[in-house]
Amino acid sequence: MPFTPANRPHPDSEASQAMHILVGAMNVHVIDLGHGDDPFDVPDTEGLFLGTRDGRPVYGHDAEPDMGMPLMGLYGRLDEEAWTIAGRAVQMIEWRRTHRYCGRCATETEPAPPPNDRAMRCPVCGLLAFPRLAPAIIVLVTREEDGKALLARGSNFPVPMYSCLAGFVEPGESMEQAVHREVFEEVGITLKEVKYWGSQPWPFPHSLMLGFTATYAGGDVVLDESEILDAQWHGPDDLPMIPPGMSIARRLIDAWSQGNT
Repeated sequence: MPFTPANRPHPDSEASQAMHILVGAMNVHVIDLGHGDDPFDVPDTEGLFLGTRDGRPVYGHDAEPDMGMPLMGLYGRLDEEAWTIAGRAVQMIEWRRTHRYCGRCATETEPAPPPNDRAMRCPVCGLLAFPRLAPAIIVLVTREEDGKALLARGSNFPVPMYSCLAGFVEPGESMEQAVHREVFEEVGITLKEVKYWGSQPWPFPHSLMLGFTATYAGGDVVLDESEILDAQWHGPDDLPMIPPGMSIARRLIDAWSQGNT
């Protein structure tokens, strides 16, 4: 049975088989009692219930800053579902850390009581703070004349890697509007045939990536050099360094290069 998010554990859930995810300063350490890990490694503080995996409860814990290893480095060491669950733990623990006090009146918050959705509630003014989620679009732009895709190197990339264009959705705009705006802002071209492709939770720190494909409509590539260092049209056989397999950017590029977009 796949992971099922939930706010409260089932009364019959077996704590001795639980999965515990310890979250430091964006570092993660996973203790899976169902796979024989030592129960003495589980913190004695109350964990934040995240859901169930294979019927077993999953908890997130606030841990020491240097506990474990970076979430990005765990990719490939955990199976994909476990890595995604660890990402959920990072997001939820960071939300709880950053919403300890009311943003309206500064009173210390408390978990909202059942049957409410998961939230931190101010006992004085009643303000509810729900888990934070920042939607962002990511789009693979292709050109009809030769089938090539536009890949760009972001100014914040630590290595000379090229990827799809991406950016956050602004208040008051649709996802499709965000695709058109971000692409024009970053590389100066216009689009047609914008189509939704898929999504991916991205816990760095709390994004939801919404993937699209689009076709080049017109304009010359003009870079916003504050965000983009370079952008080039590439075919499937002359790709530069591209993102690793964990990202929706890589999945978009792979689907296009294999003729599946």
